Amino acid sequence: MLPPLALSLQFALPADAVAHRLALPRHRVRRWIRHALDQAAQITVRVVGADEGRALNRDYRQQEHATNVLTFAYGGSALLEADLVLCAPVVAHEARAQHKDLQAHYAHLIVHGTLHAQGWDHATSAAAARTMEAREVAILARLGFADPYR
Repeated sequence: MLPPLALSLQFALPADAVAHRLALPRHRVRRWIRHALDQAAQITVRVVGADEGRALNRDYRQQEHATNVLTFAYGGSALLEADLVLCAPVVAHEARAQHKDLQAHYAHLIVHGTLHAQGWDHATSAAAARTMEAREVAILARLGFADPYR
């Protein structure tokens, strides 16, 4: 049985960003997160433009550019509380450059961010990266998505 999830899905995008809204129907985002969870959670997914993405990456990671996904995890209780911030222009650019479907790329990044919220980390070592990538690939396969690393 999949863990319970309280989900808030927010779009801080102009009204003409229809492709992003269509790629992220609430029921699918909820399903993607729940498949990556090991515990009950309260998660906000916020889809932002380049300015907000750049400001958050600068303020929290000291990097002067927008990135695809930022994960903010809070507390250490039995309930996982986290925010996932996805930068729509970066996600769209990466999907085009990698010849991926926009929805599939969003699914991958949401699974990736959800794993980060639970403590998974790919930056500590090559072994940790391989382990996290294998976990992502397995989750995405269960969800019907191809290996995002191929």
